[in-house]
Amino acid sequence: MYVQRPRMFLFMFWLTSSWIVGLLIPSVAAESTQKSIHESVVKKTEGGILLKTLSGKTLIPAPLLNTKVTMTISGLIARTTVSQQFSNPSDEWAEGVYVFPLPDQAAVDHLRMRIGERIIEGHIQEQAQAKKTYATAKAQGRQASLLEQERPNIFTASVANIPPHAPITVDIEYQEVVRYDQGRFSLRFPMVVGPRYIPGQPQDIQKVSSSQAGFGWALDTDQVPDASRITPPVQHPSQGLLNPIALRIHLAPGMLLQNIESPTHPISITKDETNSYQVSLQDESTYADRDFELIWTPRSHDTPQTSVFTEQHDGETFFFMQLMPPTTAASTKNTIPREVIFVIDTSGSMGGTSLTQAKAALQLALARLTSNHTFNIIQFHSVTHSLYSTARQASASRIHEARRYVNGLQATGGTEMLPALDRALTHLPHQEESPRLRQIIFITDGLVGNEEALFALLHRDLHDTRLFTVGIGSAPNGHLMRKAAQFGKGTFTYIGSTTDVQDTMNRLFLTLEHPALTDITIQSGDPTFVDILPNPLPDLYHGEPLTVAFRSTRLPTSITITGNLAGTHWETTQSLIDANPRNGIAVYWARQKIAQLMDQEKDKTLLRQSIWDIALKHHLVSRYTSLVAVDITPVRPEAQSLHTHPLTTNLPHGMQYEAVFGWPQTATPATTYVVLGIFIICFAWIWSRQHLAQR
Repeated sequence: MYVQRPRMFLFMFWLTSSWIVGLLIPSVAAESTQKSIHESVVKKTEGGILLKTLSGKTLIPAPLLNTKVTMTISGLIARTTVSQQFSNPSDEWAEGVYVFPLPDQAAVDHLRMRIGERIIEGHIQEQAQAKKTYATAKAQGRQASLLEQERPNIFTASVANIPPHAPITVDIEYQEVVRYDQGRFSLRFPMVVGPRYIPGQPQDIQKVSSSQAGFGWALDTDQVPDASRITPPVQHPSQGLLNPIALRIHLAPGMLLQNIESPTHPISITKDETNSYQVSLQDESTYADRDFELIWTPRSHDTPQTSVFTEQHDGETFFFMQLMPPTTAASTKNTIPREVIFVIDTSGSMGGTSLTQAKAALQLALARLTSNHTFNIIQFHSVTHSLYSTARQASASRIHEARRYVNGLQATGGTEMLPALDRALTHLPHQEESPRLRQIIFITDGLVGNEEALFALLHRDLHDTRLFTVGIGSAPNGHLMRKAAQFGKGTFTYIGSTTDVQDTMNRLFLTLEHPALTDITIQSGDPTFVDILPNPLPDLYHGEPLTVAFRSTRLPTSITITGNLAGTHWETTQSLIDANPRNGIAVYWARQKIAQLMDQEKDKTLLRQSIWDIALKHHLVSRYTSLVAVDITPVRPEAQSLHTHPLTTNLPHGMQYEAVFGWPQTATPATTYVVLGIFIICFAWIWSRQHLAQR
């Protein structure tokens, strides 16, 4: 009897070992493949980056990239041209593929390819057709460029048949609306795509369509099927910075200003006789490793109350309006008891200054809690952990305990955001008679690839909870942060540096602690007055304007806006007769309409035709349409081969390379299997030894 048991456990030992190896090999292979993709950039020289050819045997200099950004800000509308010059330093014909960010609400509507003195205008096409047009031109040796949207804030520019030792310049134009918040205007220009955490199991490389696969360091997974297209190769900081950028802004605010500043970059400012300003970067050797932000503050008596603009386009009238909320909201403090759930990202990408900023912000928020509040803190990296099992009363002793908990937070592991958000949305009802307003304060850099899963969770479980996002770091995922706040009827706040924490959080506290104008409606007596965007209309907080776009076949004389202000009915009438004509209003409405369609939980294939129609009509890049420009004459000889190069990006400023790439970027369970297997083996060995000793 005792003789058979050790044999049985030896068999268990062999079986468990085989099981571990079988489970571990696919994970190791996936991580090895990711590593080989990530290390496609093999060497940096004074002439640029050397990349492997497809055969992996030859090193060829990759195209160099220089970017010039020109902005014209007129009132509330900003028009931007991004000029990307792809220079080929090699003796071979080259194709450059560059993944880069743009503002997530940018309406991208023009593409031009400049070759010497010639200018080739891009045309909007359905996405698959644009890819086909570009691929055909590339194969025929014609120079071509293609602009595709991967995410609302991530785009890919492809440039084919760049001649040896020659440049090709691609101009991309877009329009956006500047932000107004609590007495100041601001605009952000993103410069680098931060490395994103990619959850899920890697897909079989052989099954991924070659036309869909990208050149990123991450493999496509079941949760992020386009991961390879949103993870451009990243330069190690020890090898220096890439992609120099020049930026010039013509600011015509239409009002006298009290101050112009940039919290992210040193800037030079000159004023002309028309009260316009020329803004540029002080440092001519600026590189694309962090977002740029410009803030301008009007003199107090010039604070806008209402701005209404209109444009005629294809027989329709489009309107854009910003209306300031009632000033009584600023003086009426919200006395409703609140439940505040703080969610803080402690993943590896938050290492360094980002976590320092996040912890400082959370400490300031804890200091504002009173005995009228309940609260909890949830942190997440590869796992999720809560300070309490459920929200607790904000007593002095518990706040002290929470402060110690925050001080001990450290950055490590992956960014498993979904379980943390799910836990924050789990609401256990309280026994108090008075209702509590639930608010979630989500502090993160947002650098994940599975945004759609997060949005689906918010749609399903948010209910009456208000969600406020706080973006951390030099290049946060603005699309995720702004859209999550929109779904949660909250606000998106950005902290760019440790010196901004106090001021930025004070502004957020004004938002949290003062009543919102809720249940907003806009009505007109004209039945052709349709498509008010955003839909539904958001809540309004202190210092925030109501920004809407709408269209009509004829001009209404006025609209009526109603809402709920601190439990009382609020109403105002806005005349549209004196609306100022302004170009770009139709494009703005179209961009918002596409975003609204993409936000719907319906099968996107059912909405594809509607999105096509709007994007093609207004010449806009979208998830289903792309811009393509093709030269007529072939330039590359048929005998000459073409080498494709994914261009490398910088690591966002302040981020720690080893903290990001030192952990697996997909949620492979290899570590769990190994630990479990070792435990089983050790248990079997000890048990068998005991029984052998008994013999």
